[in-house]
Amino acid sequence: MNCVKRNIFRTLGCRIAFSVAILMLLAPGISAQDANNEADEPKPAEASIVRIPADDAGQTPELEFVVRPIGYVMREAERTEIFLDKKYEPGLMGLEPNMYIMVFWWFDKNDTPENRRVIQVHPRGDIANPLRGVFATRSPRRPNLLALTCCKVTAVRGNVIEIDKIDAFSGTPVLDIKPYVGIFDSPKK
Repeated sequence: MNCVKRNIFRTLGCRIAFSVAILMLLAPGISAQDANNEADEPKPAEASIVRIPADDAGQTPELEFVVRPIGYVMREAERTEIFLDKKYEPGLMGLEPNMYIMVFWWFDKNDTPENRRVIQVHPRGDIANPLRGVFATRSPRRPNLLALTCCKVTAVRGNVIEIDKIDAFSGTPVLDIKPYVGIFDSPKK
């Protein structure tokens, strides 16, 4: 059974009764007994889209997702590299020098409950800057500590990608890499 669907059932419980019926339609073959079976070991989730309506107070249900790093940033002197787990090396086929990539990484140095509760900040930590919502800034203090940097590939060697620069520390977990595609990633005029 899909781990994501099981976690959705556990999270919702009886809180939103009609959501269970919607999920049953989206996840055929899952019984309520399967959904609540704590003895099952979670299996890696497949990508799926599940739309869950907000409750009467306008709150969306809390869901949990497990995301594992595919590699880590390593910075040494003037060299910046992304070391991927060896099992992901075949995924680098087609990646070449001078390409631009979007590197998704985790603000692991800021992962505290206090930082995750921050909703407004002074950009760059400077109180001279007007207070703004975190979704209008690149602050590392935010509910989900996802970061994104566009990087130029300078070399690819085995499971290592050398890049021009990244605004992440050495040892920072890398979650995903996607190619920069101008027609999708550039604003339309």
